[in-house]
Amino acid sequence: MVTWKPDPSFYPSPRMAMKAAPETLAYVVAFDPARAVPDELAVVDVDPKSPSYGQIVNTLAMPNVGDELHHFGWNACSSCLCPNAPHPHAERRYLVVPGLKSSRIHIIDTKPDGRNPSIVKVIEPGDVAERTGYSRPHTVHCGPEGIYVAALGNAEGKAPGGVFLMDHETFEVRGQWEMDRGPQQLSYDVWWHLGHDTLVTSEWGTPDTFENGLVPEILLGAKYGRRLHFWDLHKRKHLQTIDFGDKYQLVFELRPAHDPTKAYGFVNCVLSLEDLSSSIWVWHRDGEKWGVTKVIDIPAEPADADQLPPMLKGFNAVPPLVTDIDLSMDDRFLYVSCWGTGDLHQYDVSDPFKPQLTGKVRIGGIVSRASHPGAKNGALNGGPQMVEISRDGRRVYFTNSLYGAIDEQFYPDGVSGWMVKLDAQPDGGIAFDEKFFVEWPKSHRPHQVRLQGGDCSSDSYCYP
Repeated sequence: MVTWKPDPSFYPSPRMAMKAAPETLAYVVAFDPARAVPDELAVVDVDPKSPSYGQIVNTLAMPNVGDELHHFGWNACSSCLCPNAPHPHAERRYLVVPGLKSSRIHIIDTKPDGRNPSIVKVIEPGDVAERTGYSRPHTVHCGPEGIYVAALGNAEGKAPGGVFLMDHETFEVRGQWEMDRGPQQLSYDVWWHLGHDTLVTSEWGTPDTFENGLVPEILLGAKYGRRLHFWDLHKRKHLQTIDFGDKYQLVFELRPAHDPTKAYGFVNCVLSLEDLSSSIWVWHRDGEKWGVTKVIDIPAEPADADQLPPMLKGFNAVPPLVTDIDLSMDDRFLYVSCWGTGDLHQYDVSDPFKPQLTGKVRIGGIVSRASHPGAKNGALNGGPQMVEISRDGRRVYFTNSLYGAIDEQFYPDGVSGWMVKLDAQPDGGIAFDEKFFVEWPKSHRPHQVRLQGGDCSSDSYCYP
């Protein structure tokens, strides 16, 4: 008789994952923009019944300075239950935490005590470059056969960027994922449709074009990323490129439908060079190929030049700067972070081609500096940035820093870090949890959030 059971946080389907117990801890990476002290992984209490609710209850410092912790992910998740490459006895235990600036990868053990994580392995940038030819690891996703990591540059920090694989148990860097990259050169996010044997990647730019901030000449010359790439997941070969056109810049976050029978997903475009608007697009099947359709336009807001940072003074407007999106587990609600204006939008996307705005809050913003009911200080800077949703869709968490060098371009007095939580109603509508405002220590700025046990941008499923 076999008694070896799969990790209880793995679920065959998104519908079952929505019935999971509420999260009690959140893990948040935070970096020091001055590069004077090490970056940290913060542990935040998100259990409303706890006396330390809404507080940082522990921090784990990295062993070096200047990593710029950015995006990170779990070593294993519900895709471990997929029939094509099953390893159901892996455990969602380790966080894979890259430094975007250093290319160093930290493996952090969250057990036996989730409040006291520990570093168990550090993979040096030279090892990543030697085995993959890549640097600047950006996005981490657990897949059926290992850990996928999207890297923004080659070993020299130039093109091409791409995807590499790591072993989900030993954390050995296996090597470059692509067999045939076709025309793909720029990299940013990576995700997939497991049921349709398709991998999707998006684009930003090579590290030499953003590590000291966005370069206006490159941005206005439409030389940052503006394409989606579709790949054969099994054969690891490039199939198709979709170019959004030279007025669109920075095609970023990929959020495929969680239901594995659905062949569509959402992606944000940060900026239109025509009118500073942001947009949301749906990729979908179009006959034998893939197509994209723009479904949401978010306009820029007029503003006096004296209220704007130098980078925007000539435009007399605040761009929304949609820098992150997230899709609820039931594929019903899409959350959209407008880092420039300070808005967080909730859309009902039951029909992905006809989104309906169902909720909106404002906090921070380049001009508005909107406050929070739980904040001690009035005016807040930064704005909704990395957003994460609980598995049941009832709680939404977000932080306010984008990237060290870019923060100062749009918020010249720097970004004072915070994390907030929204309560979401089952049929639409969002509101601040007035008791949850985490003011970050001045030495660090928070970026991505991961929820203990999983969240809406961690897992992929093979059963509907």
